[in-house]
Amino acid sequence: MFGRRRKNDGQRVDRFPSLLARNVSLVGHVEFEQGLEVLGLIQGNVSQRPGVTGMLSLRAEGRIEGDVSCHDALIDGTIVGDLEVEHLLELRASARVIGNISYRLLSMEPGATVEGTLTRLGTDDDGMGEPPRLLRVDLM
Repeated sequence: MFGRRRKNDGQRVDRFPSLLARNVSLVGHVEFEQGLEVLGLIQGNVSQRPGVTGMLSLRAEGRIEGDVSCHDALIDGTIVGDLEVEHLLELRASARVIGNISYRLLSMEPGATVEGTLTRLGTDDDGMGEPPRLLRVDLM
């Protein structure tokens, strides 16, 4: 039950204090703290409470029809709307985003689809503004 590891991805059930089950549809704005796991349908915007770090997990059977804003996100399902992730965005193989995405760090598996623009957040001040420079080394 709770606290048990799942076999498919190694995440703990109790990592997400809030859960929208696969047989649940919700219409309206959703605001969460710490973590939210979505297996059902949300028709409305989803946002994480400002100043709180946590994760949104959208499972393969989950769907969000609205804009999403959060600190970290693990997307395996479908989002129809814009997605803004302050830190790490993971798009799994079955992820589908129809909208624009902004992120700081991105991990995208083969098979994930994005119908929109990708914009990396960050400035030169945070060390993420430029890619690393290549060094030339002459070996004797």
